[in-house]
Amino acid sequence: MLEAINQHSCLSLPNHLPPKWVVDCRAVGEGLPTLKYLSRYLYRGVLPDKDIINITKDNVTFRYRDGQTNHWKQRTLPTLKFLMLMLQHVLPKGLQRARDYGFLRGNAKAILHQIQCLLLPLLQQLLGIAPPSKPTRTCPCCQHSMQCIGISRPR
Repeated sequence: MLEAINQHSCLSLPNHLPPKWVVDCRAVGEGLPTLKYLSRYLYRGVLPDKDIINITKDNVTFRYRDGQTNHWKQRTLPTLKFLMLMLQHVLPKGLQRARDYGFLRGNAKAILHQIQCLLLPLLQQLLGIAPPSKPTRTCPCCQHSMQCIGISRPR
């Protein structure tokens, strides 16, 4: 998509785009359970303090909810492995976690709809689909085509 935008004469991208994008997109479900999952993951730490059960000199025991079975499980890891697991979720300095942004953000539905309408003819052309023709209505008296010039509702 980025290459197609760069080749287009009217579109341009900012100069500071990263060379490689790392995106972890997984289906997490639908509805309220998904919202609860994402809210826990996004706005708090990776593992709340209350879920750390025991800390010894060599090991850390913690509990977590298994995404497949939705049951609570307990796990004990060596301290260094536990820290490495937690550090995988720390973002580099200057970056912030974002789930959606730009024209994909929640309140940009009008912009997204405009983009979809602009790209629809291109998609139809690429797939070899003829654009749908406008429906025509014929006059019941003279059999000529009619054109709609307005709609009125009775009061």
